[in-house]
Amino acid sequence: MIEKCNIFLVGPMGAGKSTVGRQLAQQLNMDFFDSDQEIELRTGANISWVFDVEGEEGFRDREEKIIDDITRKKSIVLATGGGCIQSLNTRNRLSSRGVIVYLKTTINKQLIRTQHDKKRPLLQVGIPRLVLEELAKLRNPLYEKIANITICTDNKSAKVIITHITRILDK
Repeated sequence: MIEKCNIFLVGPMGAGKSTVGRQLAQQLNMDFFDSDQEIELRTGANISWVFDVEGEEGFRDREEKIIDDITRKKSIVLATGGGCIQSLNTRNRLSSRGVIVYLKTTINKQLIRTQHDKKRPLLQVGIPRLVLEELAKLRNPLYEKIANITICTDNKSAKVIITHITRILDK
């Protein structure tokens, strides 16, 4: 049953979407995609450059199109960018094309996991904690609204999270 569905991972930056997604896809013998990596592949530039040149709005337009394209595939695991759910079109596509797993984490864990990562344009401006708190206010209700499964990733290894996801999906 699991192999016949698409699994879309949503959640804030630093929740573990890419790490969990890659390992989950490998375990289930499914193709793995990361929307941020796809944007970089298709543009030939890193996310920060796209943000600098096109702004967040341009980046989100690009992200929406790429997620639309990827979610048309079958039997995939997709790690989405944290802000993709701000698009109603993207939320609708994710909801209608697969199972949505919300990887939830605290602001403190996000700060620890992202503190040395220079590839997160939204954290390069302002005070990271305040930025993450504002993003959480805006995005967390959207993640919760579209999620079929919610898992807190704090203090859990990718293996434990994957086991939890597969057990739920097997039911």
